[in-house]
Amino acid sequence: MATTLRPRPAALTLTASAEQRIADLMAQAPEGAVGVKLSTPRRGCSGLAYSVDYVTEAKPFDERIDTAGGTLFVDGGSILYLVGSTMDWVEDDFTAGFVFNNPNAKGACGCGESFTV
Repeated sequence: MATTLRPRPAALTLTASAEQRIADLMAQAPEGAVGVKLSTPRRGCSGLAYSVDYVTEAKPFDERIDTAGGTLFVDGGSILYLVGSTMDWVEDDFTAGFVFNNPNAKGACGCGESFTV
């Protein structure tokens, strides 16, 4: 009896707006960039922050999420903080940026710069 493996769901869901922003970023990416990477470095008053940067190589433990416009890598060390999250791109008259709905976050600082798990 053959075993059929079902595809593993992505650890993170991207909205159409976030996917479009990744496409826009990749359209103007520096030479050698293979995608953008989401990580959660320690900073801010609550402990962890979201960071999105260009990357030139895929790391072995990074989660890879392919979109129509480019690839999002999620840092292997950050994935446990992000499982089940939704990544969105929001623009209004005064600000623009990625916004995260993270069910793992137990709190955030007042300015929204950082979060705790």
